[in-house]
Amino acid sequence: MPEITEKDLPPNLKPLWLKALSAVQTSNLPYAVSLLQAVLKDTPGFLDGRKLLRSCEIQLCGAPKKKGGLFGLQTGGMGLMKLSSQAKKDPAATLPLIEKELEKDPYNEGASELLFDTFVRLELFDSAAFALETVRKGYPENAKLLHKLAEFYFTHDLHLIASDVYNDIIKHHPTDSAAIKGAKDASARASMQKQKWDENADMRTLMRNAAEVEELEKSTRSGLTHEQLEERRDRTIEKYNADPNHLTTVKDLANIYEQLEDWHNAQTFYEWAHSLSSGDVALSTKAGQMKDRAAEADIRNLEAAAATDPDNADLQAALAAHKSERLALVVAEAKRRVEQNPTDPQLRYELGSALYHAGDHSGAILHLQQATRNPHIRTKVLLLLGRTFKAKGMFDLSIKQLSDALSDLHAMDNTKKEVLYEKGILHDEMGDQAQALECFKQIYEVDYSYRDVAQRVESSYQ
Repeated sequence: MPEITEKDLPPNLKPLWLKALSAVQTSNLPYAVSLLQAVLKDTPGFLDGRKLLRSCEIQLCGAPKKKGGLFGLQTGGMGLMKLSSQAKKDPAATLPLIEKELEKDPYNEGASELLFDTFVRLELFDSAAFALETVRKGYPENAKLLHKLAEFYFTHDLHLIASDVYNDIIKHHPTDSAAIKGAKDASARASMQKQKWDENADMRTLMRNAAEVEELEKSTRSGLTHEQLEERRDRTIEKYNADPNHLTTVKDLANIYEQLEDWHNAQTFYEWAHSLSSGDVALSTKAGQMKDRAAEADIRNLEAAAATDPDNADLQAALAAHKSERLALVVAEAKRRVEQNPTDPQLRYELGSALYHAGDHSGAILHLQQATRNPHIRTKVLLLLGRTFKAKGMFDLSIKQLSDALSDLHAMDNTKKEVLYEKGILHDEMGDQAQALECFKQIYEVDYSYRDVAQRVESSYQ
């Protein structure tokens, strides 16, 4: 039974996977868990799905419960004993039942060990390692299971990772002689492995590797086809699975997902890269951008579905709720960014825009006014500020903002047309048809087809 990636999912399961991603994005975690359980029941080798499932469960259940003792092993009682017996006969069919136990407690050591043993029987070795890595994260003091994980890595020639696990054991159990010996042996094997690679790396090999690196850099700059990107993604995932903490690999994987427009995975790996980098602001910004694009993509998918089924009340309600939640998230994220850097006019504009679209017009004004300090965005800020005053019924102040924006604009580009049109609509609503017509005529003279200006101008002559 092979381990698979998202692209290998059967067609009938891909909609469930996308719904699960959408549910995670909207923090509907219980629904996401039920969807992911359904996906994994038919595709037990889908490791990314299992990782997402465990992440949801951990968020729902909270931090692991601390227990005393050297090992602190949770056995799960007779239930896990029965599952253990069943797993020996039919390991694939037992996996969903084990996952049901982990749904109650994702850090359950007994269930995690049984999951590990079951995956080993199925020769799903990456999934097996993940099962015990969860224990390593939740109960790093559990020497018994960490020894089992370290030995697993050692036997699969992942000596450097094995050494890290042994060292984790030593942190909690400094006198554990088996762990001390294991760490030394694994470290020595890792050094020998590296030395072997180095000895075999003759000049021709080094030159070829250098050429490959240069070619990779060129391909990144020039752009790859979708198929080439998927191949590169799969190769990078193999490197990531060998060392999930290698920052360059994680950043590369995040970048590939971004180029593939797989926004959810791009967000996940940019966030992981940010945590590995000890706070790289650029990576944090990237993660935020990917989160925004993922949410926008989810809304577009829902809008498309709602458009094809306009009478589906549940679908229409889901779309409305999703948009509302999206607006709230955008506002919260924009506020967070402003709090981190309150003097950045661009961030002030983004927060003002988010508040405007959320209907908080009074809250938007303060931030938009501060954003006018940046000359590069001043025009679009004044345009939005004009719309904000209009939304509050303050038409005279709105016209003042739009007039200020026009004074900064000279060429009749799309921005000037938009400002003139907005100003014309305002004059029209105020009953000043002469000023409204003057605005529309300026656009009409250079762009007959812009919105409805032709009809507005020509009707004035009839």
